[in-house]
Amino acid sequence: MRRPIAVTLLIVAGLVSGNVTTDRLQAQTGTVLYENARLIPGDGSPAIERSALLVEGGRIARVGRAGALAAPANCVRVDLAGKTLMPALIATHVHPGFQRGLTYVAANYTRDTVMADLSRALYFGVSTVQSMGIEPGEVLFQIRDDQRAGRAAGARLLVAGRGIGAPNAGPGGATYAGMAYEITTEAEARRSVAELAARKVDVVKIWVDDRNARAPKLSAPLYRAVIDEAHQRGLRVIAHVFYHTDAVDLVDAGIDAFAHLVRDVEMDDALVAAIVRKGVVVMGNLTTPMRPTHAGLPPWLTSGDPMMALLAASVPAPVIERMQAYFARRDPRQVEGARQRYGILQRSLAKLNRAGAKIVLGADTGLEDHVFGFAEHLELQAMVEAGLSPSQGIVAATSRGAEFLRLADTGSLTAGKRADFLVLDANPLDDITNTRRIARVFINGGAIDRQAIAARK
Repeated sequence: MRRPIAVTLLIVAGLVSGNVTTDRLQAQTGTVLYENARLIPGDGSPAIERSALLVEGGRIARVGRAGALAAPANCVRVDLAGKTLMPALIATHVHPGFQRGLTYVAANYTRDTVMADLSRALYFGVSTVQSMGIEPGEVLFQIRDDQRAGRAAGARLLVAGRGIGAPNAGPGGATYAGMAYEITTEAEARRSVAELAARKVDVVKIWVDDRNARAPKLSAPLYRAVIDEAHQRGLRVIAHVFYHTDAVDLVDAGIDAFAHLVRDVEMDDALVAAIVRKGVVVMGNLTTPMRPTHAGLPPWLTSGDPMMALLAASVPAPVIERMQAYFARRDPRQVEGARQRYGILQRSLAKLNRAGAKIVLGADTGLEDHVFGFAEHLELQAMVEAGLSPSQGIVAATSRGAEFLRLADTGSLTAGKRADFLVLDANPLDDITNTRRIARVFINGGAIDRQAIAARK
């Protein structure tokens, strides 16, 4: 791992050379004034044209308009005319560590594989990720601790530990066998939460539905016991849900967030109103069910698309080829069925957005070929296509994600926050896919060495 470079002039030189600085999560020293870019704060306030962003010691000191913001005499000035600045993305639903090249198996779950995922997230401009309950052993806890101590790189990692479900109702697929708590009594429910609390997890994850009829549902008394015990210990509970009826009762029980939208029917007005009234956070997770709606190769996997450029630089070619091969010889009947099911999700998300629900960026990242960074940018596009404005999508992907994860130090380009931001070559308020036109990524005021990350693919 490269040593962090804390010399301001070298950081600025990285804007041009692209081969300086580090991907370590350590604050950089010095004072830099970035001028003349369009600045999207990420908190829903209007963009600032010809902005000035003053960074001191890795933090945002002041934000204003170029020429109107007084700069310290010793600062380095960087002209970013023609660029757009926005906060780095925050991913609230990821599963790191299972894919290595073309293999996706439990044996891949090592520190090296997790770190590769976290580095790729940074390459795509994702500063922070919340792992969501498929977390055996000590690996993620050790990485989280090492990051906090400044010993590890990659996107900032938050953990949920082992999720909780009924027997055989945890994460699907042989890859994840035995990784969840399997509970049948309220005592087991409370004991599982107590163990997670002792590990200082950031959230608690539960699986509630019957997993396509392969297992019993997590019964209401059991998930209510989990929620009650977690809340007593200051922890929030996030539910994997499928059925509308379960979602209604989970909201009544005090659930804090949904890791997926209801998928059997469109959310009705009463459920949407209850979600808004109780402040339940919602992740769309649109991109996995969106994939089968395409009858042919989608634009983001074609030559010349900015997403394809990011993938080609950071993902092994055989993986990209398999991603593309999925779309060959699609059955029109399957495509139509997928589109009908996906329409349920789009309409529900649009309803939630119109009602003012707290929507955050969650993409189920880390499933096979749903790679880190790629999934977040695609999810952002899907959210906007479902009815969010580009500005609302950016809020969901930045400041609201930070608020949900209780990260007071990041998520918006406002004074006092960490200088975690993207320098873009085009304006995502005009076209949300412009978030993929990344010139540079800054974390804690330091420019990420994206070339070095790409070289490790």
